[in-house]
Amino acid sequence: MSRQVKNILFVLVDQLRWDYLSCYGHPHLQTPNIDWLAKNGVRFEHAYVQSPVCGPSRASILTGRYMSSHGVMSNTDPMPLNEKLFGEYLRPLGLKTAVVGKTDHRPDLGALARYGIEPESEIGQRIIYRDFDPYDRFIGLHADPVAKPGLQYNDYLNEQGYDGDNPWQHWAQAVVDDDGNVRDGRIWSNSKYPSRIPDQHGESAYVTNRAIDFMEEMGEEPWCLSLGYYKPHWPYVANDPYHNMYPPETHIPVQRADVELEGHLYLRTHHQIRLSKVFSRKNARDEIVTAYMGLVKQMDDHFGRLLTHMRETGLIDNTLIVFTSDHGDNLGDHWCGEKDLPHDCSTRVPLLIYDPSPEADGTRGTTETRFAELIDILPTFIETAGGDVSEHRHLLEGRSLRPLLHGNQEMPWRDYVISEMDFSLREFGRLIGMPLDKPRGFMIRDEQWKYATFEGEEHPMLFDMHNDPHELNDLGDSPEHAAIRADLSAKLFHWLRNLKHRSTVSYDELGWRYGVEFEDNLGILIGWWEDEEGKNF
Repeated sequence: MSRQVKNILFVLVDQLRWDYLSCYGHPHLQTPNIDWLAKNGVRFEHAYVQSPVCGPSRASILTGRYMSSHGVMSNTDPMPLNEKLFGEYLRPLGLKTAVVGKTDHRPDLGALARYGIEPESEIGQRIIYRDFDPYDRFIGLHADPVAKPGLQYNDYLNEQGYDGDNPWQHWAQAVVDDDGNVRDGRIWSNSKYPSRIPDQHGESAYVTNRAIDFMEEMGEEPWCLSLGYYKPHWPYVANDPYHNMYPPETHIPVQRADVELEGHLYLRTHHQIRLSKVFSRKNARDEIVTAYMGLVKQMDDHFGRLLTHMRETGLIDNTLIVFTSDHGDNLGDHWCGEKDLPHDCSTRVPLLIYDPSPEADGTRGTTETRFAELIDILPTFIETAGGDVSEHRHLLEGRSLRPLLHGNQEMPWRDYVISEMDFSLREFGRLIGMPLDKPRGFMIRDEQWKYATFEGEEHPMLFDMHNDPHELNDLGDSPEHAAIRADLSAKLFHWLRNLKHRSTVSYDELGWRYGVEFEDNLGILIGWWEDEEGKNF
């Protein structure tokens, strides 16, 4: 039995809060299959996304770069052609790369048009799928018009007898109310009802089945599979019996304070958005959180089926498994819905890594308290696959986590994490009275403090994460904490100055390109001087 890593399974769950797993301390929501990763691998206590929104966060994961470097600021922004993605790093290392389930990589169709490249052409499809080959890809409720194949889940539902052009919307994400009426599950007040289809045909069941199909088809060929679970992202519609499995008495109490209603400008603005206002309605949070918890449990059960398959086939002994989320969900905390802001309910995520190799035996079942950023995942995969991360140091802004997985306690590590926010897709510009492209924010969190600064707001946010872990007491304008804010602001400015914008020239090339020898060989004789004796300077 070989225990060396041959394959990589990357499980990326959409909108899963870090504290809604039993291995992270939820008192009632039991997730034994995800917990298995914590018991047999490493649980990262402080893992943060680089943006608390799907598209920018996933772009950071795919590139190993911060949002300000790759330029994907919102869910609708395409990935620039000059950015190098997962598949382009891993395929040359001998791995078959594929995606099953949710992804948010949107191609730059405008750039393709400028160069006269048809998206449906062979080269157009290669550019579109720079991240992962499309084994079975979800990018939204409707089939991607240019990416091939289309939405296979709809085809599957049609085969099961669910009619219509989009059975995902009209069956899987629809419900039947108490009077027998079909209702749209995207309307949050319908979260209390179960999906129209049984669990065996739901999203989590389907993508798990397709992941098993992929593994069986690969045989002995090495692979990296990105498995994207769409739930517990809204619509908050769970299949029976998960839809009412967790009544309100099992919920974590909401974390919000009245002082926040008159607090920071960006927090007050978020309160005015419809998706936040709904959580102030009677029973709304109870019904939504009940469905949310059911969706997490449902996902864990199906993930357990995948683990069982991997045990039965021996894949568990040679597959690195990384489990995380692209961001969290406010669920009414801080009087907010969705995500967007720098609080831990949005920016902090679970990160569990199971490494089957003997080198990781010493860290099994341990908790790693050093900071992780999700841009660390790509360097970890490159190193795991035998690649040299240093070859890409002009691009990659994350760090390989393998030394931490293998018990290196002496390695110098980062002192803080960064997350960026862009509010162009929300109503912030209109509500604050700023141009559409201006509302932005930057968060830095060190061992004790979290600091966030926003365009158009004089005072930053500041939270003492030791004494105020729920972030209810904003010290952003406290005179006693001015020195702490100044220190964190300086660190943030240092980070901004050191982003890697030179993405087309490697450091190795820089080493021989620059200097007088390089210029002299090209005939660029700058600064030469000959004196009377013919000496050159």
